[in-house]
Amino acid sequence: MKRLTAAAIALVLLPPATVQAQQGHSYDYFAPQREMIQRGVQAILQCNGLFTGDRTPEQVFDQELAYLQNPVGTAEGGDYVVDWERKAVAIGAPGAVPVMRAAFREGIGCVIMSPDQTFDDIDDLPIQTAPPLAGDASTMAWPDGDVVEDRGLPPGVDPVALEAASDWAFERESAEQVTLSLMVVQDGRILHERYAPGVNRFTKTRTWSTAKSIASTLIGMLVDEGRLALDEPLPFNWLPEGAGSPETDPRRHITLRNVLNMSSGLYPVDSWGMEYSTGSGFSYWAGASSVHGARNRSLMREPGSFWDYENYDTLLGVYAMKQVIGDPQAYLEFPRDRLLDRIGMRNTFLSTDRFGDFILSSQVYTTARDLARFGMLYQQKGMWKDERLLSEEWIEFVRTPAPATSETGNFYGGQWWLVPDSRTDVPADAYSTAGNRGQYVVVVPSHDLVIVRRGLDYGRQGFSQWDLTREVLKAFDPVATNNR
Repeated sequence: MKRLTAAAIALVLLPPATVQAQQGHSYDYFAPQREMIQRGVQAILQCNGLFTGDRTPEQVFDQELAYLQNPVGTAEGGDYVVDWERKAVAIGAPGAVPVMRAAFREGIGCVIMSPDQTFDDIDDLPIQTAPPLAGDASTMAWPDGDVVEDRGLPPGVDPVALEAASDWAFERESAEQVTLSLMVVQDGRILHERYAPGVNRFTKTRTWSTAKSIASTLIGMLVDEGRLALDEPLPFNWLPEGAGSPETDPRRHITLRNVLNMSSGLYPVDSWGMEYSTGSGFSYWAGASSVHGARNRSLMREPGSFWDYENYDTLLGVYAMKQVIGDPQAYLEFPRDRLLDRIGMRNTFLSTDRFGDFILSSQVYTTARDLARFGMLYQQKGMWKDERLLSEEWIEFVRTPAPATSETGNFYGGQWWLVPDSRTDVPADAYSTAGNRGQYVVVVPSHDLVIVRRGLDYGRQGFSQWDLTREVLKAFDPVATNNR
């Protein structure tokens, strides 16, 4: 016994180098999930590129899939299948990593399928069969249609400076910043419109998180009607079911304001390097239910106290929208009926997961012109022609800094981004959508201005919408603007 004690004492007294090495986190336990999701990302991007955006295989691989480090195959072929008749793709060969499939659905765009589904299951996926918006856009004047009268630039707009701003957007210092389109609209009038080679006003690309601002708009319409309320608990039960009484669940205190401010307090699943291995990645790219994943998180902070950018926070708001609408078909028709068709966004697809729930945190495909129309709704303070579609109170909410950002720059509102306190070179009243790969709709109320930039940035991203706003505003005489 004494010998054991002495040995133990000797071990404690040994130099640190002889003690067992400290363990580290070197193994990626999520690698199989990342590989599956990687294939799912390609399935959605390739399917939408071909069948929603009507792009060629070469364009899809050169631009849409440049986002991926190791895409499967090339435009000439590889371990993938394109079913042109069914408008579907299958990515990868059978093996340890599942083959991932996506299929185009009318009125919705491409839907990701679960790993155990095949092309034989396509007919069971959601579809939106409402007839297209009436009228021929090619014969109708902007903004209801696409006929734009060339009236030249209004007084106070410098054509040289405006062209320089356009060149600034397209001629980037990094080949990985790829501008597809740029629009500058003042008081509803298109002053500048430019497209990259192979792109035109009909080209639909993914909005990524610019979709969040569209979600907020639809939710705001229901708040305006009194069917939802910013400061009441979200109108649904949380998961897992049977874990106790709903009345004792601390998440019942989370409000619509909290989730739209990205301040739910729920456990983060899309942050800290886990974006393509857990969380919403399963809904976006692997066929899991977006509603199930959004509701199946625990509370770790006081709601409203901490800002954390989470796709599922947006989708909680979208699920609240579904709950108060009630009827599944009415839910699918609501965006077109209340927003898209009202303002002429006839080239916009709001996609769902395979369960029929809108993935309005990212999965929208649209054109530059349709996004300009969307920005105009805000620039016109919620009015479209003589009809009020959105209240000024809601617009004020989305432009009000989330309380949890007060100590870090007041940069985020209600699913819209705000000019941070540190920027003094652009008007403080500007606000913007923002999506991955450089998708921006900037509204500048003090100049009656909407700026749209679509991109397919990859690798070294970082295109700044506020820098773009600064460059565009160099073309506008502040005196002329203030006297309009």
